[in-house]
Amino acid sequence: MSFGIPPPDAAVYVISVAAELTGLHPQTLRAYERMGLIRPGRTGGGGRRYSHRDLELLREIADLTSAGIGIEGVRRILELDNQVVALRHRNDELMAELEATRAALRQSLTAAGATMPPPNKLPVLRPSQALMTFRRHPG
Repeated sequence: MSFGIPPPDAAVYVISVAAELTGLHPQTLRAYERMGLIRPGRTGGGGRRYSHRDLELLREIADLTSAGIGIEGVRRILELDNQVVALRHRNDELMAELEATRAALRQSLTAAGATMPPPNKLPVLRPSQALMTFRRHPG
């Protein structure tokens, strides 16, 4: 049997260990949970289990509050951080889609004996040459 480092989202730390690792009091961890700033995993018996990612979030919350930012400010900063992460992920998806479309266009042009236009310059297609792509709308 091999024991390695658990994945970042694996809820493995009990509240006392999470408190010690973050330098926060267990009551503070419970308060942050009540405020909705953190959502630790739960055991079958209801005990809290924190992941490495939870510990990082708790440290970030502690840093922000020690810098004088109120809980509502912390909540807003965390929301904005989450939005930035989501937008970066979506941007990565769109860039991959753009590259796939360019590759398909390059292949079509090569097959037709034409050359690829300069980067970031899409060719003007006549109606008989139109290339249509479909993408599912998320949600």
